[in-house]
Amino acid sequence: MSADGMRAVDTNVLVRLVVRDEADQVRAAEEFIASGAWVSHLVLAETLWVLDAVYERTPEQIATAVDMLLNHQHLTVQDSDVVAAAIESFRRRPSLGFSDCLVLEIARKVGHLPLGTFDRDFAKLDGAMRLQ
Repeated sequence: MSADGMRAVDTNVLVRLVVRDEADQVRAAEEFIASGAWVSHLVLAETLWVLDAVYERTPEQIATAVDMLLNHQHLTVQDSDVVAAAIESFRRRPSLGFSDCLVLEIARKVGHLPLGTFDRDFAKLDGAMRLQ
């Protein structure tokens, strides 16, 4: 299915699909995405923040959730190649957080490197540069 005319989902819909903790909302979310739905980078990043902060998921569980979303038959993740690259970086350095990895991979895709940061650990990633 092409992304033209596709519906999009909000963070709370994606959280229900991953966590599956409120049956009525899970059912409504599944019905909504059944004909296909688009997931933006921002919604994905917010969802992973919720999984970490609210549901206390481990980095490995978060990475597995992203893999599931990338391979979901009814979901199209914005720039899935960028998200897949971000997950690879996140798996190698989970202390950075997924959002930092995604920011770097978005910059890489559009050719705007280096990405400046004051974060010493983040600057260790290829394409990031520590400012002093």
